[in-house]
Amino acid sequence: MKKIMDFMTNRFAPKVNKIVKNPWIASIQDSIMTALPLVFVGSLITIISLLKNIFKNMPDFSLISTFSFGMFGLIVAFLIPYYLMEKKKNHSAKLISGATSLVLFLMLISPSLVNEGEITFTLSRFGASGMFLSIITGLFVAGVMNFAAKHSLFKEDTPIPDFVVGWFNSLLPITFILIVGWLITFQFQIDFFEVVIWVFSPLAKIVQSYPGFVLSVFIPVFLYTFGISGWVMMPVVYPVYMAGLAENSELVGKGMDAINIATQETCYAFSSMGGIGTTLALAVMMVFLTKSAQLKAIGKATIIPSIFNINEPLVFGAPIAFNPYLMIPMWINAILVPSIAYGAMYFGFVNIPSETFLLWYMPYPFTSYLATQDFRAVILAIVIFVITWFVFLPFLRAYDNSLLKKEKEAFQNKS
Repeated sequence: MKKIMDFMTNRFAPKVNKIVKNPWIASIQDSIMTALPLVFVGSLITIISLLKNIFKNMPDFSLISTFSFGMFGLIVAFLIPYYLMEKKKNHSAKLISGATSLVLFLMLISPSLVNEGEITFTLSRFGASGMFLSIITGLFVAGVMNFAAKHSLFKEDTPIPDFVVGWFNSLLPITFILIVGWLITFQFQIDFFEVVIWVFSPLAKIVQSYPGFVLSVFIPVFLYTFGISGWVMMPVVYPVYMAGLAENSELVGKGMDAINIATQETCYAFSSMGGIGTTLALAVMMVFLTKSAQLKAIGKATIIPSIFNINEPLVFGAPIAFNPYLMIPMWINAILVPSIAYGAMYFGFVNIPSETFLLWYMPYPFTSYLATQDFRAVILAIVIFVITWFVFLPFLRAYDNSLLKKEKEAFQNKS
């Protein structure tokens, strides 16, 4: 175990952190994080819409979700080149880069020119379904604009005003970008949206499978126990989760059953109980079962944040990170919990989520019901709480005894 800890701390963690700080990767992460409030609005509308089951005459608020969560891909397409230009210190080009990316994205989702002056779009392509396309579009535009910024047509000591230089430096790359979009969509008649979906379909199938879903939950937890943010997985996993939810919503809207279990909503319904790694049971146990003064104090300090699914104080205060006593049960739960959730949904014991719900800070088991809109999810959440309790219990007792022994020795030395 010591060799593993040394490897993760001294070799693996620095390399992962270097990747996370790469401006291209960081731009994708920042873009998704910035656009998340749109998803939160969709989550609120999901909750409000439940009231329609009681108040039949209540107006339909679903269009608010359509123009918030349903525009997620469009917004990300703008933000990726914006953030990359910012990180590359090309501040004067960030707004025009984002605007150009928006235009290219609109071209590549293959609109139909109905009549002169009329154009139609497929609405679903603006949202989560278009996430992969928006990422590709944003990175392509960012790459071209960043290259153009490094190869100006004018020398630094040119007498031409800066705003004129900026116009001309942007003119050629923007023209090139839009010609590429025009050729793909209107000349070669390629539905690039479908091409992107086809290219990434193997990844989606892997993540949507049982092993893939479990790994998508386990890897962020594993990294988290070594002090590495689980968000490092976001550029790979999050678009698959969102596309899966978008497809579920479409299927349910057509009167069919949802099929994609691997969604962020599934994670929030069960795996995030107490925070990443399903640590709520551990926080409760620290308050009521531990004897060492240190763990009991940590438990009292972290129980409230844990109820609202914030476990950074617990992970780094207990600590769980770099602590084999608590890391191992957290890894076990990161395999057990998604396995149980996947099995329950696969065999129809609990509804598969079909509406956006990212209000992760709501206490359990309310979150489980709201994410799935199924009362059976409440029972499953209680079962998962009990299972994680018994997984943590022997490890916590061993850790508690070790600390208690140290505290007694320290007390004896003082006296």
